[in-house]
Amino acid sequence: MTLLRRPRRIVLSLLVALSAVAGCTRLENVGRLPELTPAGTGDEVIAMASAPFPGAVDRRRVGDGASLWTAGRRSLLGDRRAQSRGDILTVVIEIDDSASISNASDRSRSGSENLSLNQLFGIPQRIDDRLPIGASSADAVDIAGNSASSGQGSVTRNEQLTLRIAVTVTEVLPNGVLRIQGTQEVRVNYEVRELTITGYVRPEDVSRLNEITYDKIAAARISYGGRGQISDVQQPRYGQQVADILLPF
Repeated sequence: MTLLRRPRRIVLSLLVALSAVAGCTRLENVGRLPELTPAGTGDEVIAMASAPFPGAVDRRRVGDGASLWTAGRRSLLGDRRAQSRGDILTVVIEIDDSASISNASDRSRSGSENLSLNQLFGIPQRIDDRLPIGASSADAVDIAGNSASSGQGSVTRNEQLTLRIAVTVTEVLPNGVLRIQGTQEVRVNYEVRELTITGYVRPEDVSRLNEITYDKIAAARISYGGRGQISDVQQPRYGQQVADILLPF
């Protein structure tokens, strides 16, 4: 019995320790604004701060000094779309998705079995003589069964999200595809709204306004959430989450 109690004590001790650590972390944020992530960190900032690759300078060169026409990206008619590491473009996220699925099924089955023994070398007559009055072996076995089942289910989902975020080209792949990454944090009162996006885009999909819609981003990973007092209240307590996992009911 002692050996069985030790694992339980160890598990309880670990749960108490985790609850204490989580509680201390949460108590430190009482009455304080949620901290924003420093803007000087991240792959997009490193890409903007690093020197351009060899060859990129030639594409950005404005041309001959004696000419009034300049073909550079900063000219009036120059192509200002993102195309190199460290360039910035805007991602437009407009998600208006709805789906409705309905499914119904109905199944029924019935069966009947009847076995009679009227004549079998006179055995039924001999059995009838020993049976109680009114009993007979003429209908030896009579089995009937009936089953029915029906099911119905429906799923309704509706999502609507409209956002714009500036992202940075962090890498140019050998085939010319651009790897983008961007983060955005907005603090309102005691709640921070976080938006992160990563993915791969083709330079030709970027519009003349240096914008691209989210449906043209390959391997897109979009996360929109928050942290703060509102998000904290909406989350179940750690003890409740552990109980939901461990309890079989």
